[in-house]
Amino acid sequence: MTLPPENGLVHLSSPYSVAETLARLNALLQSAALTVFAHIDHSGEAEKAGLSLRPTQLVIFGSPKAGTPLMVASPTLAIDLPLKALIWEDAEGKVWLSYNLPEYLEQRHNVPHDLVANIAGIGKLLQKVVA
Repeated sequence: MTLPPENGLVHLSSPYSVAETLARLNALLQSAALTVFAHIDHSGEAEKAGLSLRPTQLVIFGSPKAGTPLMVASPTLAIDLPLKALIWEDAEGKVWLSYNLPEYLEQRHNVPHDLVANIAGIGKLLQKVVA
């Protein structure tokens, strides 16, 4: 199930736990030869600070070859690139995989339409994670 975009966000329902969704994402990124630039364990960091947060993981990934031409055309896009995937658990225990729509980033940063093709495959890629 996919919920409609909210402010450019797409939320994919995952039948897996946060940990398993994260493992599936990492395996898929590796098989697609995409670079994982960072992994932020928001819930783990919250716990270290004595706070409680449902499982929440952020993966920042991409390809300099694909992303650099977009940032050359629209430098402000660097605030949203590399791409990000947020894996999180809602209050009912449901797991979601959220990401920014490339079309939203195109509009937000006035990126030339032909360059958006460089990141247009994100949706299909992330669909495989939750399949």
